[in-house]
Amino acid sequence: MTQRKPPSRPRATPGATTGKVTLLERPEVAASGKVLDFPTPRRSHRVRNAILWISAVVLVLGGVMAYAVFSPALALRTVVVEGNSLVATPEVDAALAPLMGTSLTRISPDQVRGLLADKAPIEDVQIAAEPPSTLVVTVRERVPVAVLQNGEEFVLIDSEGRQLAVVAQRDQVKLPLIDGGTNAVNSEVFSSITSVLAELPAPVLSRLVHASASSVDSIQLSLSGDQKIFWGSAERSARKAEVLEAMLAIPATDPPVREFDVSTPDRPVTR
Repeated sequence: MTQRKPPSRPRATPGATTGKVTLLERPEVAASGKVLDFPTPRRSHRVRNAILWISAVVLVLGGVMAYAVFSPALALRTVVVEGNSLVATPEVDAALAPLMGTSLTRISPDQVRGLLADKAPIEDVQIAAEPPSTLVVTVRERVPVAVLQNGEEFVLIDSEGRQLAVVAQRDQVKLPLIDGGTNAVNSEVFSSITSVLAELPAPVLSRLVHASASSVDSIQLSLSGDQKIFWGSAERSARKAEVLEAMLAIPATDPPVREFDVSTPDRPVTR
């Protein structure tokens, strides 16, 4: 008996199904099996170019700043002092000598203030650089309001009793003399007297020759020509100063006024 062989089945092909051929290809692989190069997106180009441009600008600015800070071309060689009258210019120059040779870009107002901190007349300073090598220092000085006698010399003081300068002759300054010498700053009435003087306008202050007080309520001022001013206490000094200035502007009378009483500024009296 002859046995019949079963019909042979087609061999299964890897990656294919029976009766169909299906190729499993990755999108980025071509028929030849090689990887394709896709173009870089435009946005990536823009970002990369922007980064390169910013880096170049930073490098350039860094170079410019380094040149400005360390270049000897901007080193300080000349100091110009303005606004000073109580402290001498050579004294300021000597105090600022340590800054010579420093780049103008590295000098700050605080540095200048620190070097001038021991100069009593100087209250504050402002600086301005004038390239290539000049620094302008503008000084704001404290305002003297009175004079104290110290032996044969006369000391200018401000409203806080700070000694600002020394002059040899009394008539070198037109400010009132306060009794008691330099020890007057320790008296109970000293601050009351100086606070009054600080309120007076310069034209009136320059006419005063003397200031005194036996108590805080009895401040008296003396004008040239033996005229007196009874001020009273330091209260309402600003108003009293206005009234006194107006009274002094009145034409002289015959007989002349010997005393101006502004202790009650709403009802001033002349005698």
